[in-house]
Amino acid sequence: MRVVADLDLCQAHQMCQGEAPTVFGHADDDRVAVLQEHPDDTLRPEVEAAVRYCPAMALSIEEA
Repeated sequence: MRVVADLDLCQAHQMCQGEAPTVFGHADDDRVAVLQEHPDDTLRPEVEAAVRYCPAMALSIEEA
């Protein structure tokens, strides 16, 4: 899987970091930073939760 973040949509709610802290962080401007673009499949449930709960719908998963 490949994690994709649309920085134009991100509103810095930081929900993603709470759901998957090893995959998502935040840049100096508080927008999302993808720490692992291709995380291990064991992290899929956390990444899916981050995508699902993002209020701005700025995250997605692409199958590689």
